[in-house]
Amino acid sequence: MSKELHTFVVLAYKESNLLEECIKSVQNQTTKTNVVIATSTPNDFIKKLAKKYNLEIKVNKGKKGIGYDFDFASNCVDSELVTIAHQDDIYDKTYAEEVIKYYKKYPNATILFTDYYEIRNNEKVMTNTNLKIKRILLLPLRLKFFCNRNFIKRCALRLGNAICCPAVTFVTSNTPKEKFACDLKCNIDWYCWERLSKKKGYFIFIPKKIMGHRIHEESTTTEIIGERIRTKEDYLMLCKFWPKKIAKFINKFYVKAENSNKS
Repeated sequence: MSKELHTFVVLAYKESNLLEECIKSVQNQTTKTNVVIATSTPNDFIKKLAKKYNLEIKVNKGKKGIGYDFDFASNCVDSELVTIAHQDDIYDKTYAEEVIKYYKKYPNATILFTDYYEIRNNEKVMTNTNLKIKRILLLPLRLKFFCNRNFIKRCALRLGNAICCPAVTFVTSNTPKEKFACDLKCNIDWYCWERLSKKKGYFIFIPKKIMGHRIHEESTTTEIIGERIRTKEDYLMLCKFWPKKIAKFINKFYVKAENSNKS
């Protein structure tokens, strides 16, 4: 595998009929980038696709769990820029090109992330209420000369998780190896952004809809919402930004947004 500035680590789980579409999207980039598969559930299905597309498989033989899998994926390659590509999602061909371009302008960034669209019933949804709210929350980060200040970074997180996890690229030299909260099931990414928001470095928001996040009934997020785990974890996260009474008040409204995750 050649040494490139950027790597897509495709996080594969069990046997997903969407994995191949994700692989094709990250291989069809306008700039050179590495692609590998990371998994904690190696099987013949994943091996077959890896062979078909000539991809190396990185197997997590350590602790299992969403947080551990994400940390493993972010650390299993030797690249300055790492994007954890969720197997359900797709990336437009200019994603890596844009991320690299912004990284060269802001090498002190901890994360770079793009705007995104949703994929519902195999159709692209460029905007809806949920996406509009997230874009409003991200408005402070459009001011690049302010987005290295902790207060501004936290403004984008204090009313909810406005940063889409698969749209994020990590700058490995500026971020710790342990990024995700392994004791959470849903908000491991929000927890990660909250931790990083207190560290030195820029949050670089690229306001271009150049990746697609799939919403479907079998997704982990939808399953978690059905079990109401997310409601508890949302409150836990809100308490990191607000006094408990205010966090509880905000969470009552935030729960309503969960319904938008249903197809």
